[in-house]
Amino acid sequence: MSLRIAVAAPFQQKGRERMRESEFVVSLSLDRDWFSPDQAKRLVDVASGQGLLSHEDDELIAEFDPASVEIPDEFVPDESLLQEQSTFEKVLDKVVAHGTTKQTAVAEINELQAEAAVSVEAAAVVYARRKGIDVSDEAREALADLKA
Repeated sequence: MSLRIAVAAPFQQKGRERMRESEFVVSLSLDRDWFSPDQAKRLVDVASGQGLLSHEDDELIAEFDPASVEIPDEFVPDESLLQEQSTFEKVLDKVVAHGTTKQTAVAEINELQAEAAVSVEAAAVVYARRKGIDVSDEAREALADLKA
């Protein structure tokens, strides 16, 4: 969720759902002093990979409603946001966002993995689908990882 918060902040600041990438970078690096300009650009890549941002010409478009995200006053994102998440982490984030506690989800995914004798990514995808959560992109990633 902290990735979503970090991405939402510049859009909330400007009161828009679209902005030039340079405005986004300035907002995160100079206005908020959360990241260096290079790190802010990396955040754009990570957020795009997570489906939170899309590009159209030289603009970034929020693929969620930034106004609906609450940004705590003391919030400062961790640099770990700049790392790509594994397929398992992406699925787990979606499951948690839909109301299952992280501890419960991990325990139940591990149990499913042991029962089905599949990879943890495959077990996570099956678990999420059983809960009615769309993890189609993550399922394709897990399949591609198996083929690699």
